[in-house]
Amino acid sequence: MEITGNALSSRGIEEMIVIPPRTGAAFILNKGDQLLVTDIKGEQVSDFVCFNLHDTREYLSSGRTIDYADTIFLTTGHRFYSNRSNVMFTMSEDTVGRHDFLLTPCSKDTFRIIYGHQEPHRGCFGNLVEALAPYGIQPDQIPVCFNIFMHVDVDGTTGRIDVRPPLSSAGDYVCIQAEMDLIVGMTACSAEKSNNYAFKPIGYKILHRARQPAVGDAH
Repeated sequence: MEITGNALSSRGIEEMIVIPPRTGAAFILNKGDQLLVTDIKGEQVSDFVCFNLHDTREYLSSGRTIDYADTIFLTTGHRFYSNRSNVMFTMSEDTVGRHDFLLTPCSKDTFRIIYGHQEPHRGCFGNLVEALAPYGIQPDQIPVCFNIFMHVDVDGTTGRIDVRPPLSSAGDYVCIQAEMDLIVGMTACSAEKSNNYAFKPIGYKILHRARQPAVGDAH
């Protein structure tokens, strides 16, 4: 099921679940369902990670996904792989075209080492730890996230990376389709530089696939 711009508009922002600034959420996304992630106000990153619902030792892999795609710029049509080389989800729509799959979730250590904070925020890593704990996910199981809407420039000669303001505007979105049953963790990113120094919410909604009626069901 492909979601068109008109269909998205007709569903309305009021149906979305909102992740408040500098917080996180976790939920189950069943195989075949789609997840719509929206930048509500613009220039806001969402750290995204997922695990196999039936075996959480299988998780989203940055290295395998980039290797198989031959690019770090992942967008519409790309498949995202697990550490076992199974397809976890496919990106079906993307109105921005620029995201990051290189950098780790921000954390207390990020703010201590990079920003010099004396009393650092727990960051996206801490928010994911809390959100995923009810599903039995331990902190050391959380890998590099797919950083939706994050804009990272890479110098092809020196290898230097620079975090830039996201290219997303208010209402921009990505839509992914689950290729297996997933546990999903998401945040409204907590890092100043990643979000152009303003913390904003992220919206998401699950678009359920049409279920086939069971044999004998009334029409």
